Amino acid sequence: MSHRDPGTTSPIPGRRLQLASRPPARALLAALLVGLGACEPAEPGPTAEAQAALRTAGSDAASTVLEVTREHVTGDIVHYSIVLGVGAGPHDRLRLHRIVRERAVWWPHPAAQAILLLHGDFATFSSNFAPSLVGAPTPPRQGLAVYLAEQGLDVWGLDRRWTSAPEGATDLADFAEMGFASAIEDIGRTLAFARSLRSCLGKGGERLFLGGFSRGAHLAYEYAAAESQRPARERHVKGLVPIDVYARLSPEDEPLRQAACARRDETLAAIAAGTLAGDNTFFSALGTLAASAPDQPSPLFPGVSNRDAMLGTVAQTYQFYGVTPVYHLAGAELQGGAPVRLRYAQEGLIDAWLAAAPPLQANREIADSEARWCAGAPLADPLRDIDVPLFYVGAAGGFGEHGLYTTTLVRSRDVSTRVVRLLPGSQEAEDFGHADLLYGDDAKDLAWRHIAAWIQRH
Repeated sequence: MSHRDPGTTSPIPGRRLQLASRPPARALLAALLVGLGACEPAEPGPTAEAQAALRTAGSDAASTVLEVTREHVTGDIVHYSIVLGVGAGPHDRLRLHRIVRERAVWWPHPAAQAILLLHGDFATFSSNFAPSLVGAPTPPRQGLAVYLAEQGLDVWGLDRRWTSAPEGATDLADFAEMGFASAIEDIGRTLAFARSLRSCLGKGGERLFLGGFSRGAHLAYEYAAAESQRPARERHVKGLVPIDVYARLSPEDEPLRQAACARRDETLAAIAAGTLAGDNTFFSALGTLAASAPDQPSPLFPGVSNRDAMLGTVAQTYQFYGVTPVYHLAGAELQGGAPVRLRYAQEGLIDAWLAAAPPLQANREIADSEARWCAGAPLADPLRDIDVPLFYVGAAGGFGEHGLYTTTLVRSRDVSTRVVRLLPGSQEAEDFGHADLLYGDDAKDLAWRHIAAWIQRH
């Protein structure tokens, strides 16, 4: 089978590794380690070290491997997907992703460096970092995750629990616990799992870089802060790569802090009233309609076309979500105060990102994030104990320079920053936007290659 095969769901053709109940630990280890190519087939089984590592990663009685799949992406790059059951709730499952170069089918190349990427709101790992996997028009370099894999990195991802809920789901009781605490626990579980599988390649002792986009980047900060309170031997993070977010607000951004407090209160009120999930079908409808019927009247925004509804939402996002004064998802050319075309990203790619939005999102996660922004930067803040290298990448039209303050709070002396600004300050409302860092035509040169180079230097 060549590298260009369409992919299989098991190392045994015609069989799907889908486990309804947890098998004996050694059998599960063998299936994962051999099935994902982490060990040479000639070996009799996973090493004692690997068994111990996976016991640490998966000894949690609620962790069950439900499915392992493989698909070809491009060249010698493949995508592995692992579904873990992590509880008894209807949506207590995580989808782990791995995008990596293969030396043979199911045998990943032994990459020296690895990173775990965390997606943002109304998204999944694939829609944010490997859009071609969700049917998007071919993006530049196939997406950030694929680009990093081409540079020799072992790229991992995590879809948070709320992404597994289908449209129309009625039993959302477990959404009440899907806040930052459970997300941080799941990130730790994923990092340990990734290190365990990599151990058979001789790289398991290496910690991973932790990166994220938007809310995922905020979670990356919070995970690193929580981990900084643990003994060094229990830590998994080698460095941080937050993409366009702030974890704490500068005193100079007091109006933004007050706005976060208001959003927190609004979200907490919704939760108290029984609304545990936010509805993302607005975004999926917005993208789907803009792609399929761009010139037809929008049912979402009466009086404008579907295309104009999409452009207004992504180019002037600050009108309904003011995390910065002119925050926008994608930079656009404005005429008479209205967006007429995107400046940096293909419309088809932005449409596809929106269309791929999971139907529901946990309100508890949003409330927890807003609460941290509202709290400011207290003196007794574990964020101040983060001592790993950090590289912040922002967009002038996104969180941008407002994200720099957070980088001054950490203890690490190895801090680098890059804010992509392409227009004068007077045109910030049209400048490189939040999502342009992932979908922009020039994102590789403006952001991705700098991320790859920074990781390789560390």
